[in-house]
Amino acid sequence: MLYLFGLALVTGFAVAFAAIAGSISQARAIVAALEGTARQPEAGGRLFTLMILGLAFIESLTIYVLVISFVLWGKLPAAEDVLKTMGGG
Repeated sequence: MLYLFGLALVTGFAVAFAAIAGSISQARAIVAALEGTARQPEAGGRLFTLMILGLAFIESLTIYVLVISFVLWGKLPAAEDVLKTMGGG
């Protein structure tokens, strides 16, 4: 039962942690691109393209965690099955 509890806990925290880490890294990427554009305005187009590419990679990692979390969540048994196993109903 401890395994199932850990699995349920990890699936929830993994998505939350990925969302927090993704948003922080996206914010840092945007700040760096804006600072680069402010220093060299003629490189703004190239920096914008690279920033969008980087943001897509960061967002894809967050989506991968969400998909893995859904897969793990599907491995959890129903609440009725857990209660029957524990002898509670």
